[in-house]
Amino acid sequence: MPATPLPIPRQAWSVLVVSTLAFTVCFMVWMMFGVVGIPLKKTLGLSATEFGLLTSTPVLTGSLVRVPLGLWTDRYGGRIVMFVLMLACVPAIWLMAYATAYWQFLVLGLFVGLAGGSFSVGTPYVARWFPKNRRGMAMGVYGAGNSGAAVNKFIAPALIVAFGWTAVPQVYAAVMLGAALLFWFGSSSDPSHLVPADTRLVDQLKRLKDPRVLKYCQYYSIVFGGYVGLSLWMVQYYVGEYGLDIRVAALLAACFSLPGGVLRAVGGVLSDRFGAHAVTWWVLWLSWVCLFLLSYPQTDLTVQTVSGLRHFHLGLGVEAFTALLFLLGIGFAFGKASVFKYISDEYPKDIGAVSGIVGLAGGLGGFVLPILFGLLMDFTGVRSSAFMLLYGVVWVSLVWMYWTEVRGAELMGAKAAAGPFSRSVAR
Repeated sequence: MPATPLPIPRQAWSVLVVSTLAFTVCFMVWMMFGVVGIPLKKTLGLSATEFGLLTSTPVLTGSLVRVPLGLWTDRYGGRIVMFVLMLACVPAIWLMAYATAYWQFLVLGLFVGLAGGSFSVGTPYVARWFPKNRRGMAMGVYGAGNSGAAVNKFIAPALIVAFGWTAVPQVYAAVMLGAALLFWFGSSSDPSHLVPADTRLVDQLKRLKDPRVLKYCQYYSIVFGGYVGLSLWMVQYYVGEYGLDIRVAALLAACFSLPGGVLRAVGGVLSDRFGAHAVTWWVLWLSWVCLFLLSYPQTDLTVQTVSGLRHFHLGLGVEAFTALLFLLGIGFAFGKASVFKYISDEYPKDIGAVSGIVGLAGGLGGFVLPILFGLLMDFTGVRSSAFMLLYGVVWVSLVWMYWTEVRGAELMGAKAAAGPFSRSVAR
């Protein structure tokens, strides 16, 4: 008879709950400029490129610190690293309310961006509390803290309308402090989860020579980098493209951010059941279709017919646009979970280090994309050029995955869950 799996201790569930809450608050703060940047754009007279740089500056810091934070989590434990990280962000968040010049927002944004590094702390911290066959679920639930991007879209516009934009960083600083204290008193430490401390940062970066790690970086640059980039860009997109009020624009933009965060837990469960390979493959195809349709710009055509000139308008209305964004958010949520299921399967002893490297790639994608969105819009004048760019990135991922994994591999069913990736690597 098969052995009965050991029950998961209550302590593990407590760690998962408070860690997810902490990550949600960190992500909410990390995405703050996606909404606050809109009144700042008008006040400071920013171009689309300058706006993209402003919104993405916190993402840069949050990306760069992911690798060392992952190493420190392996070495010192996730509880102390997460707590110190959250406390370190509070002063910069508060000072944001008193900034007046563009450069001041950029500098403070770099310090606020430390909150984004929380992902590389919580992922290995949470994963080690659960058995291997439940880690996809655990990391998916924790990753659902990405929904902080949607929470930001609910809270920040209401604060801006009621009290002005300066109220947002003041409230967020208080929320971050409270979440840090709640995390500390609700979490636990287990010395058996620590790994040897003789590994250097430069040694861990050598993992970039591993073609599997590079591939996971590419996948994550679209499912997470694209999620971050669009979460920062969509509120102003709705305002500019459809002329909506900031509150309505933020609410519609949350139709992308919310499923893109909350459903990550579902993606983790699916990855446990069907395998990371199958889930990632179908996610990329769903993203390809959605981005193809979203890329089409508003177009007016004049056609010469037998009865004279006829005029046609082609373009997505706000309802169809939002529906496609919703589907794209679901796909990205599943993809974020499946990529980290790959990592927990392939690198069980180095989850912190490898997740830091892959998280760095995804975060850098989230940093670069809003800047590229702004450059493309300033150059072409076409807002949907942002989706054209993402469409091309998805093509790269699909081609790479086909040649390295898909040929000869079963995509669904028991054999896929057993590990088609291992067979494709052996080719």
